[in-house]
Amino acid sequence: MKARIKWIEDVTFLGESGSGHSIVMDGPETIGGHGTGMRPMELLLLGMGGCTSFDMIQMLKKSRQDIVDCVVEVSAERSEEVPKVFTDIHVQYTITGRNVKEAHVKRAVELSTEKYCSASIMLGASANITHAFDIINLD
Repeated sequence: MKARIKWIEDVTFLGESGSGHSIVMDGPETIGGHGTGMRPMELLLLGMGGCTSFDMIQMLKKSRQDIVDCVVEVSAERSEEVPKVFTDIHVQYTITGRNVKEAHVKRAVELSTEKYCSASIMLGASANITHAFDIINLD
């Protein structure tokens, strides 16, 4: 896996992934940012949310759950001191479907956070990560 980051101006950068995709990163206006892109630490949370979302969809489909939507909201607190690492991260899953079983969702969350989601496991080395889920059954 590779990534390339090119400085554009001030604190604006273009990140390019090895798979050929790109994203603009920018810092806050207080340090010269222009509001043109995501901040790098936001990207870490998005990566973690995307990683666990991928796991959830895979596992719930494999367990034959009739899901129609999966929304993962990630919120975090950072240290006041440099380095301003994440200290607490909360992941809220909302699974929507028909006759979705709580036991299957609970197990998918556990497997994602403890075994499969590399991003969660890495961030969990420095942050306290908590999880909760809601199920919206359409039946």
